[in-house]
Amino acid sequence: MGFENFGTVSFTAAAKAADFMTHLEAGKVMTTRCRNCGASYFPPKADCPACLSSDVDWFEIKGQGKLNTYTIVNYGPTGFENDAPYILALGEFEGGIQILARLGRDIKPDDIKVGMSLAISPVKLPDNRVAYEFNKV
Repeated sequence: MGFENFGTVSFTAAAKAADFMTHLEAGKVMTTRCRNCGASYFPPKADCPACLSSDVDWFEIKGQGKLNTYTIVNYGPTGFENDAPYILALGEFEGGIQILARLGRDIKPDDIKVGMSLAISPVKLPDNRVAYEFNKV
């Protein structure tokens, strides 16, 4: 599977890291680590920007992360107009991996605190589409 079913709007159908979609559909949020230099990236990369190696390994992002910052999107960009308002957040997970994702709608704005614990999980969207979001731990 390619990226044609990723998120609300997908701007590409093919990517070198297309296994990301296979993992999401299987219920796992995965990313890559370079076997050559050890650098980890999210979103996953098939080629390491640090050392240019293509020898990468997939691993699951699990456990607790923490909320670094967030913003409330009141006017969504093209393709997301009908989703607003929603909350975009930057979370940090083990190994310093930073992930940009939506906060789950079950998290009330008054409950959001920088530093709060987060988990990341796949989410099924209409029309057989998949994405990922943060949930409160």
